[in-house]
Amino acid sequence: MRTHLNLPPEVDGSIWHYRNLGLAHKRHHHAELELNLVTRGSGTYLLGNRRYSIRRGDLLWLFPAQEHLLFEQTPDFEMWIGVFKRRMVRRIANDAKTRILLQKEPAGEFCRRLAEHDLDRLEDLFTELCNASEQTNFLNAGLSYGLLSSWLSFERARDVPVRDVHPAVERAAHLIRDTLGNLTLDDLAHQAGLSATRLSRLFKEQTGFTIVDFRNRQRVERFLQIYGTGQRQNMLEAALEAGFGSYPQFHRVFKHVMGYSPMQYRQIRPPR
Repeated sequence: MRTHLNLPPEVDGSIWHYRNLGLAHKRHHHAELELNLVTRGSGTYLLGNRRYSIRRGDLLWLFPAQEHLLFEQTPDFEMWIGVFKRRMVRRIANDAKTRILLQKEPAGEFCRRLAEHDLDRLEDLFTELCNASEQTNFLNAGLSYGLLSSWLSFERARDVPVRDVHPAVERAAHLIRDTLGNLTLDDLAHQAGLSATRLSRLFKEQTGFTIVDFRNRQRVERFLQIYGTGQRQNMLEAALEAGFGSYPQFHRVFKHVMGYSPMQYRQIRPPR
């Protein structure tokens, strides 16, 4: 699906900080070159049939003709997103090392894990640019520098492993998300077209999670979205709506996924 970012005509792009709010994403692409720099948590990106398991330090480039989807993310997932208009890329990608940035869908893999000092440096730069988003001249100059600096860091980084995603794994993951995770393993396997044993093995190999763990993480994400600031529903009501069978089950899974208890979460995020 082609998405229009509706950037103001006077700017060359934009940069912002993204954190997981429990919202579902759709596969899409857009005219602008995009980069993602993961700063916390982990997730899974799908680019066509390519799968990238990403975590802190990973820098991922998304080219204009590439449909992409943030397929799965941990509740603590955060990253910087930068988008760059083609006119700016044409202006600065003028040597042999950077001309690849002008392509709409280049061959090869474009996700690598940065060294910690490169990650820290880019985080500082992106924070400064985000804070200067209202100053057009400063923002445009900074975006040019940020794009070139990011590409230089990418070139000296090491590759992040990728795999082709089996269609049955993608189908099962979507079923878990779309049905509140209540289908049995046999139901998932039947609808995905594999045996339960083979689906379980492939799912773990290709996503890094067991089906049970993935289902639980989806329920936690759904709970965070439903509960919000706690003004509309109490925790038990939100947990049941998110697909948990009881409060003890919710408490156990929440603490395992988030690293702290639901009560601690309420203290960290008090109602407003």
